[in-house]
Amino acid sequence: MRVGRPAAPGGAGSLRRVPTPVRRPVRAALTALVAVLLLLVTACSTGTDPAGQSAEDGGGTETADEQDAAPSDEPLGWGPTGEELARAQDLVAEWTPEQLAGQVIVGRYHGTDPAVPAALVEDLHLAGVSMTGSNIVDLEQVRATTEGVARAVAATGRDFPPVLGVDQEGGVVAHLDGIATTFPSFATAGSAVERGRAGRRAVIGAARATGLELRSFGFTWVWAPVGDVTVGSADPTIGSRSPSTDPAVAARTVAAATEGYREAGIASTVKHFPGHGAATEDSHEVLPALDVAMPDLVARDLPPFEAAFGAGSPGVMLGHLDVEALAPGVPATLAPEAYDLLRDEYGFEGVAVTDSLGMGAVMALDRPPVAALIAGADLLLMPVDTRRAHSIVTRAVRSGEVPRERVEEAAARVIAAQLWLQRTAQETPVPEDVATRAVAAAQALRDAAVGG
Repeated sequence: MRVGRPAAPGGAGSLRRVPTPVRRPVRAALTALVAVLLLLVTACSTGTDPAGQSAEDGGGTETADEQDAAPSDEPLGWGPTGEELARAQDLVAEWTPEQLAGQVIVGRYHGTDPAVPAALVEDLHLAGVSMTGSNIVDLEQVRATTEGVARAVAATGRDFPPVLGVDQEGGVVAHLDGIATTFPSFATAGSAVERGRAGRRAVIGAARATGLELRSFGFTWVWAPVGDVTVGSADPTIGSRSPSTDPAVAARTVAAATEGYREAGIASTVKHFPGHGAATEDSHEVLPALDVAMPDLVARDLPPFEAAFGAGSPGVMLGHLDVEALAPGVPATLAPEAYDLLRDEYGFEGVAVTDSLGMGAVMALDRPPVAALIAGADLLLMPVDTRRAHSIVTRAVRSGEVPRERVEEAAARVIAAQLWLQRTAQETPVPEDVATRAVAAAQALRDAAVGG
């Protein structure tokens, strides 16, 4: 982000259909021109023509264009390699509308029977599911659920892990309460970071321990860290979930947590872009209006998200917020302008996730899953009725209302992230004493926050 830029890019109602990763036309043109000039110089000095064909042997060398076209095995800024992304893009190009629709939905389900989410994932080709406190009984049942969903994904012919997500921020939002290690609130992490490098290391260690413990239960995604900068008592929703009232402290804390999650081999999701901390209403109930000028949004709310992206966050969750400086009257999750800000100004190329589509801010709107996908979302989180959401997205893709290019872009990002997680899990195994390490990391964070 060019800090201080007063307005968001893109006109109202514009539909982003930018190939993944985002390509800058001018940069691409200059790169191509330089490549041609270098090729011509090489041709003059070695006796080859510009096509790379030797005057003596009649050809056989690989052209520069062919070399450039090969996907890279170097990691992209948000996790997967260019090869993994290319593999994902090739895969979804052959998929049916039903398969594509499923791969961009993280389902909601009811009850605690592990067979229910597994059947949902297999029937609808879902990317996966998100578990809430109402879906959880004990550790044995949690593992039966995650294992069942993984088998369901494999049964549909997908050779990568599912999206298995959970809200496990620490503090008041911990859906695995009583099963996972109890970590303090993210505000505690902010306090630790304020005390210096030792506090930052404690935050990294806490996030790493959380991620490894979640992986031991079968989860692949965590809906954390919270990047919102709270305004204090006027904020009814975020509160101690926020790392700080200070944007700089919040940014350093979010970057540290993102680093720890990456080290653990779990996908983190910084939330709630472009910032819920100044909202004075609860998006679980209504659509909060965020009446701030764009320079204020840039200076106060957006630095933690920029820091997370710089630390390699694979995911970002957009909040259900009426950001009047971006798209008045439209939830950010459904607004192309919000995704334009995310992609074009902040350069984020990873997975954009909606907040739960079963929240009061959007659930009464007309077909929010379709609107979010058209606007630029990659993962549709927990729609009110998962089967109905899959049906309407499938119809929208089949009719062309959602361009196939858009849904392929979204599905490929999600799959590339899962391929990265699959590789990372092999490279970073979960230690046998993960629970003991998590308890120690939680205590270290508490100590760091008070200078212990």
